[in-house]
Amino acid sequence: QVYDSDCCDSVLLELREYLPKYFGVWSPPTAPNDTYLKLEDVTRKFNKPCIMDVKIGQKSYDPYASAEKIQQQVSKYPLMEEIGFLVLGMRVYHVSSDSYETQNQHYGRSLTKETVKDGISKFFHNGYCLRKDAIAASIQKIEKILEWFEGQKQLNFYASSLLFVYEGSCQATTVQLSDVTLAEKRGVPKGLLSGGDILEYNNNIHVINSTENGKIEASVSKGLSKFYALHKKAYSKRHHSQLSLKVETLEKDSVWKSSGCITQEHLNGNVIPQLEKVFCHMPAEIKENASVEVRMIDFAHVFPSNTKDEGYIYGLKNLITVLQNILDN
Repeated sequence: QVYDSDCCDSVLLELREYLPKYFGVWSPPTAPNDTYLKLEDVTRKFNKPCIMDVKIGQKSYDPYASAEKIQQQVSKYPLMEEIGFLVLGMRVYHVSSDSYETQNQHYGRSLTKETVKDGISKFFHNGYCLRKDAIAASIQKIEKILEWFEGQKQLNFYASSLLFVYEGSCQATTVQLSDVTLAEKRGVPKGLLSGGDILEYNNNIHVINSTENGKIEASVSKGLSKFYALHKKAYSKRHHSQLSLKVETLEKDSVWKSSGCITQEHLNGNVIPQLEKVFCHMPAEIKENASVEVRMIDFAHVFPSNTKDEGYIYGLKNLITVLQNILDN
């Protein structure tokens, strides 16, 4: 209905924004009577996608469920009614080890009211730091979905999920390290870049041609000066890949060299994970919005209604509260 070419219902048309795109139906040659929805791969644009599936709502059984089905669903996660959501699984990319950590539904069902905040924060921690930019962007996306639910009274969703995806890696791995400058941007006008360099957006950082061979300039915030001062001894003991990190300040759409910039640091091992560590520690307020997707999935149990979907709304609000608490702390 939502993707029907004749659809003119404004509620359903807006719902398109929050679902994976629909590409019709498909049947496998070996089982022509089995019909599947063909849906967009929401992770397709990400290099190292971090993925979490969260079931939303106070009830995971529909209005026509048998007593046996209701008991079965409630026993799986008795806290569903009180919390309003359930983590069904996650996969998180850790930049330090270049590997994924996965958690299944047993992990989600083990979470209590006291541990659910820490349980969800694990999804946004990449082994170095908490990705507050991804949390903030996720909250904004959920709030848009909440607005849709607050404004419609024709559909109720049961046992449906939100799919969260964010970029776990800075994608500078696709460019040659000896010939790039990594520059953090906060609405920097093109004219301020020397030599008319063209910015190419690459997930929270901009890759521009470098005029200095063999050096990487990371244009980051003043706050990093302290971070580097604390770590300077540790890094200076390890030689290997020589990386010139010049700390620059970004303020009010202008860029200039900081007089107190760090001359040189010797970073050990893989340059990219170290750079990702640097960008992680940038204050969230100067970061570009993280590349994040939040989509509604698994909506096989949707029923017509003449009231707001209070169970789903309750779950969304609770989830926003938990994410906001993680962000604030």
